[in-house]
Amino acid sequence: MRMVDIIHAKRSGEELTDEQIQFFVDGVVSGSIPDYQTSALLMAIYFQGMTEEEQSSLTMKMMESGDHLDLSSIPGVKVDKHSTGGVGDKVSIPLAAVVAALGIPVPMISGRGLGHTGGTLDKLEAIPGYQVEISESEFIDQVKKEKCAIVGATGNIAPADKKIYALRDVTDTVDSIPLIAGSIMSKKIASGTDALVIDVKTGAGAFMKTIEDSRNLAKALVGIGKGVGMKCMALITDMNQPLGNAIGNALEIKESIELLKNNGPEDLVDLTTTIGGYMAVMGDVADTPEAGKQLCAEVIANGKALASFKAMVAAQHGDAKVVDDPDSVLPQAKYKIDLPAKESGVISKIVADEVGVASMLLGGGRQKADDKLDYSVGIYLHHKVGDQVNSGEPLLTIYSNREDVDDIKDLLYSNIEVSSSAQKPTLIYETIE
Repeated sequence: MRMVDIIHAKRSGEELTDEQIQFFVDGVVSGSIPDYQTSALLMAIYFQGMTEEEQSSLTMKMMESGDHLDLSSIPGVKVDKHSTGGVGDKVSIPLAAVVAALGIPVPMISGRGLGHTGGTLDKLEAIPGYQVEISESEFIDQVKKEKCAIVGATGNIAPADKKIYALRDVTDTVDSIPLIAGSIMSKKIASGTDALVIDVKTGAGAFMKTIEDSRNLAKALVGIGKGVGMKCMALITDMNQPLGNAIGNALEIKESIELLKNNGPEDLVDLTTTIGGYMAVMGDVADTPEAGKQLCAEVIANGKALASFKAMVAAQHGDAKVVDDPDSVLPQAKYKIDLPAKESGVISKIVADEVGVASMLLGGGRQKADDKLDYSVGIYLHHKVGDQVNSGEPLLTIYSNREDVDDIKDLLYSNIEVSSSAQKPTLIYETIE
């Protein structure tokens, strides 16, 4: 078998066999297939797509290329959540604590960000001492005891995906549905979870810009999950404007804590408790998502979710005082600079990805994989789409460690619109079950 023949087959629109996909994955892991041939096949997949059978085969071959976590010693249904990512999307951080407070084990393996703001692990590392890299045995013991842990991939999870993703990022093939589906699900299946809720973002700040593309991705992900016997469903949610008010690593940790203190922004609370409701059903503690959502609201209101988060932080060697007094523990930016509205009216647009770029330019995200993050910087929105604003009133506050932020102001002004009227956007478009 030759790699050039596999490239030719996919370029010509043919369906790849299990044997061809296995040859490709083995060659990627061993290094016997050069990057230029891997890149050529990725581009052919980008343009020609894959059948459901090909997607499932690619996912399973990538999963089988490395370690598989055995979580069977953890009692109960293990439930995880994955988001395709967006600006201000810190849902995983409070959600793990909320669902754990219901008695459901949440073994959450998360990632970092490239561009925009940091990923879940980067945000948690804004807490001094928090360890995202722990051993498999420590991970399992913590989930048994505290019911939740949020860590980076333990062991050698899906090594084929690591190499393929690095090439996707530099060959502009990141937003290929078969490749996204294979990447996400190979890691989630290898992580040993029993059930999975997937938050597929759609809009300006998401990989999938349209509802149709988001729906196709959600169906692909759910189909793969169910095909291997996993409980799996997806929600399609809005990412045209940032989620919540805070964008930036330490700022998003503080906002997550505010949510757990029953004082979070409406959209973030709604999405967290909605996803938590589905996880409650999967974890056999609620009969309906609505009942599960109510249970999530209750553990936030009675402080059990906050206590669960504090226990997780302490177990992973973070400074648990962050829960009681975030500002004294989290890194603080030197400058807080308001951006005043130039006119009165109703906010009609906040372009999510450009607000994310603004945070990145302040140092809150990565332009290159090896960039170091400034955890203290970011943006805090005082108003969202549909809100009334008066001329001179702050639209947002820029948290910066440089005094001159004229470039950031210009970027933000060009991506926030004030009109005579606007409707609040839909937060959750549909579910795929």
